[in-house]
Amino acid sequence: MIIRPLTLADVPELTAILNDPEVMKHSIGGVCDETATRGFIQWCMACYEAYGVGPWALIDKEDGTLIGFCGVSPEMVAGIEEMNLGYRLAAAYWNKGLATEAAEGVLNYVFTHKLCKSVVVIIEPEHVASLKVAQKAGFSAFEVLEFYGRSVRLYRLNPEQIQP
Repeated sequence: MIIRPLTLADVPELTAILNDPEVMKHSIGGVCDETATRGFIQWCMACYEAYGVGPWALIDKEDGTLIGFCGVSPEMVAGIEEMNLGYRLAAAYWNKGLATEAAEGVLNYVFTHKLCKSVVVIIEPEHVASLKVAQKAGFSAFEVLEFYGRSVRLYRLNPEQIQP
């Protein structure tokens, strides 16, 4: 898998992923059409410029297909700006360990380059697959809170918690 910044050229492929109701089942914003996907990518590009991080494209190195995204980006949580780890994969790529691989790579990058003091992940308790990814990436302790009217678990990870 290759990780690179998202660009507007990714709009068609990413729209196909973000327009899938199963992929977006636990997303606050729900499914995305082409306009919403374009807006998301523009926001990602603004994050790269402002923070040096953001959701990055995940590319299948075998055939160059965009398979999803993974990265950290700013998120307001209980009135505090946090760096939130987010990931989405096309359904055809689920259950192959790719989300965990991407999450671990992103966390290693942001902590090695000291781009974040800590990273949070916000997950609905019933989203079992995402919980497994977070746990495999090193997140363990959590607190329960309301986020956009939903009960979620907020996990936090700092560089000292990463296993070498």
